Amino acid sequence: METWRGIDATPEGWPASVVAIGVFDGVHRGHAALVRTAAKAAAEREARCVVVTFDPHPTAVVAPHAVPAQLASVDRRIELLESLGVDAVCVLPFTKELSQLSPEYFVRHVLVGGLHAKAVVVGENWRFGHKAAGNVETLAELGVEYGFEVLPQTLTADTVPMDGSQASPTEVYSSTRVRKLVAEGDVAAAAEVLGRDFGVEGTVVHGEGRGGTALGFPTANLDVPAGMAIPADGVYAGWFCRGSQRLPAAISVGTNPTFQGSARTVEAYILDFDGDLYGEHVRLDFTARLRGQVAFTGMEPLIKQIETDVADTRRALELE
Repeated sequence: METWRGIDATPEGWPASVVAIGVFDGVHRGHAALVRTAAKAAAEREARCVVVTFDPHPTAVVAPHAVPAQLASVDRRIELLESLGVDAVCVLPFTKELSQLSPEYFVRHVLVGGLHAKAVVVGENWRFGHKAAGNVETLAELGVEYGFEVLPQTLTADTVPMDGSQASPTEVYSSTRVRKLVAEGDVAAAAEVLGRDFGVEGTVVHGEGRGGTALGFPTANLDVPAGMAIPADGVYAGWFCRGSQRLPAAISVGTNPTFQGSARTVEAYILDFDGDLYGEHVRLDFTARLRGQVAFTGMEPLIKQIETDVADTRRALELE
């Protein structure tokens, strides 16, 4: 798969394309269905399938006071999109200048001039252009003028079923919904929308050091980039992912109230692991919430609870 940043970086001689456009934050089941529609349409037209995404989130430019928590870094989005079998991902830097383009200029310069679009796939509520002046109908009208078809997608549970889910057939897949579930700590429900466990990325850094000394359960502390979505405070069963390696872990999110902490931390005790992880960029995948955050009266009850958390993690991950 090819990737490039900015429409002017499109490889010379790029052929006809079917283009899927969106922020694709989190690349949830609805996004995946939209991208698969684009890939199928590209195959039918003997064209390339290109996904256009934006970085940063458009809200960071047009309404910086209301920027939503980010569900996935742009690199993670590209990785997830690649798994869907697309031919290329074009990341458009979302700037003030881009936000001020008219719908017609965006179509002419990006979709037609840059990507040679033969079809464009978007969510049915997609808006584009200065002050969100363009919608699907605008895009379709421009498609007639510039020679491409528009394939709007309705991303609800009846068009993109959630296996085993009790979701209403009219419930819409959305990144907003995932953010709400993650903020509530309902990582199992978030996984139903995403089609996989929700993950948090970061670099392993030094923490207080008490996990391996006083408690006997050394943890990997993540430095999570500002603005990323993090589950509600509590303890979770999940996976510590370093490259292709996926290790079972009990994950704690919170302020360590037993030790009068104030800074919010994300740390993981990796089961049956011994090694140096400092400086590594890793991802924690959250599978199940075990309990909320609790302030203990001393070290002994805390250690007993951690032992219980580790045992519960093994059961939640079906390791025993």
